[in-house]
Amino acid sequence: METTSHTGARAVDGYLLASFPWYGLDEAFTGPRWLMQVGAGADGTVEHGSIGHGDGPSPRAEESAKERFAVVVTVASNPNRRSGDGTGVLEATSMSSAAWLAGVGLLTRTWPQQMDHSLRDDWLEQQTETAWVLADDLASEPWTTLTLPVDGVPTPFHYRESEFGWVLAGSTQSGAHLGAYGRGMSAYGLGFSVVKDIAAYDGQ
Repeated sequence: METTSHTGARAVDGYLLASFPWYGLDEAFTGPRWLMQVGAGADGTVEHGSIGHGDGPSPRAEESAKERFAVVVTVASNPNRRSGDGTGVLEATSMSSAAWLAGVGLLTRTWPQQMDHSLRDDWLEQQTETAWVLADDLASEPWTTLTLPVDGVPTPFHYRESEFGWVLAGSTQSGAHLGAYGRGMSAYGLGFSVVKDIAAYDGQ
């Protein structure tokens, strides 16, 4: 799956091109919300994106360790389908796709600040591979199950914790897959809902 950012004059532009609804934390969360980036396939179709809640990323190590945030990743439901030119089959998306994107998102947000920068790429590559292996087997440890509301409907999620924070993944009744990751905010009290007006996030 491509994770290339869609660039434009406004952060919200890429989100407006999506053919699926975006999800965020529900109205019980009253803190700051902010757009991150969308990911597009080779043909430019928006396939996933993330919305942050709580503290934005801090460049200072002593502050980042105290951050309280949750990021919600929405992944379009794409079954195996022929590519536009008919030469192959495009990768399907699933809860594992959402789990992997959330796991990698957590890593890029929380990599050890004391680590030498020259080692960061190797560390991220190793941890990204681990996140993929974990996402590919949601039925085994360290994953557990957690039920959280999505648009008010109790929905099962796969959930795991690590030294860096927590990751969860599930699917919605609309067919979209949801991933989320965070630190400093308990996942157990969260709820999700469709973002009614993504354009309202412009400039936030």
